[in-house]
Amino acid sequence: MEITSSQYLISNAEYAQCPKADRPEYAFIGRSNVGKSSLMNMISNNKNLAKTSAAPGKTQLINHFEIVSNDKKKWYMVDLPGYGYAKISQSSRRRWEQMIENYIRKRENLVCLFVLIDSRHEPQQIDLDFINQLGKWEIPFVLAFTKTDKNKPAATKRHVEEFLKALSDNWEVPPPYFVTSALSKEGRKPILDYIGNLNKNFTKL
Repeated sequence: MEITSSQYLISNAEYAQCPKADRPEYAFIGRSNVGKSSLMNMISNNKNLAKTSAAPGKTQLINHFEIVSNDKKKWYMVDLPGYGYAKISQSSRRRWEQMIENYIRKRENLVCLFVLIDSRHEPQQIDLDFINQLGKWEIPFVLAFTKTDKNKPAATKRHVEEFLKALSDNWEVPPPYFVTSALSKEGRKPILDYIGNLNKNFTKL
């Protein structure tokens, strides 16, 4: 599968205000500054699709992008606020958390959640906790290890293996995962092929 067009559609603070749930939807989430916007831009082959920022906490709303692929399928790519560090108040943080939880648990056409993990680091408890919560909620998800171009290959391999091993404390079978680089475009084709296969099985609500 290849993407033929991509464009920003709308931003909302509540899942109930999101576009009509009439097509498959794939959301991206991760710790602040994990490279989420860069990865989405790489996948869509549109460097201006999602806004990138060096400042953590830039994304504060549920951002929808309309995608058209070469199989004539229309689907949504969604940029969610990051979890973890951000210079916001406790009340704002809780509001974000509730917004994200409502979207993840109630959005009917959410086919898969891409959870981004920074490949430069050893397993972070905040990522493991978030993934374990997804398991309790029974949310379909995959992992995308980011920023591999900033690592030596051996370090990336080690950190991926360490993360999967840490997950094994609570997961009998590890989730699917992709190793990615927004710079070299590593992982782009496998992710698009994965989404393409899921699109084929999507049943209109």
